Amino acid sequence: MYPNPLKQKLKNGQVVLGSSLPVPSPVVLGVISEAQPDFLWIDTEHTPFSTEVLDVIPVLARQRGIAPMIRVAWNDPALIKKAYDVGAVAVMVPQIDTPEEAERAVQYARYAPEGKRGVSPMWPRIAGEDWHHVIKTANQETVLVLQIESQQAYENIDAIKQIPGIDVLLVGPLDLSASVGKITETGCREVQEIMRDVPRRLEGSSIVPGTTLMEVSDIQEKISWGYRFLNVGNALSYGTQVLKRNLDILRTDSIEEK
Repeated sequence: MYPNPLKQKLKNGQVVLGSSLPVPSPVVLGVISEAQPDFLWIDTEHTPFSTEVLDVIPVLARQRGIAPMIRVAWNDPALIKKAYDVGAVAVMVPQIDTPEEAERAVQYARYAPEGKRGVSPMWPRIAGEDWHHVIKTANQETVLVLQIESQQAYENIDAIKQIPGIDVLLVGPLDLSASVGKITETGCREVQEIMRDVPRRLEGSSIVPGTTLMEVSDIQEKISWGYRFLNVGNALSYGTQVLKRNLDILRTDSIEEK
């Protein structure tokens, strides 16, 4: 269970595929884990949930070989620390626009001497892992994902990528669409041009380009552009689509039989 292989997969250049946990439920986690995603995105930015609600869910994900990735609500040392302490392998920080903000996130995510994160994680005690060993080696496992979600962030990407300690720069298409004046139009030319260019700009660095999408064809396209860390929709949305399709088919059949 420890260390989770997520960081090594990124270093190996593998395409890493995850999905979202729509609600913080052990039952839902158990069902989704059957699909064997590399990571599971647990959102505490746009949902009403906080790390307190997550309880042992990140530990359960770890036990299934899945890297729990918690998106915090802001670039805040308390939120980042608590996310890792509850068991996150990866923490995603939204709306990073400048190298100064990126550097602060790294400091909040790493133990000394690489950063300034406070020391006393709870998850190893719950999981039965060696508490001292986890602390001494945590920086080697910790994955930090910073979100690029604005025109400003894109313009600063060459400076941001110079900051040591960033593992993934994840392009957020929805916020990016708002930033370029085409809110919700994630397929617009302006967003797509930026998305195509980000992997090029990261070439030669150790930072992996990432993004999040729903449609398989869009995801395949982004992989061909050089993206290696991708969130693949979420089970609730996919399941609802299949349910609606099946209901429509059955209702049509019933009408035709009459």
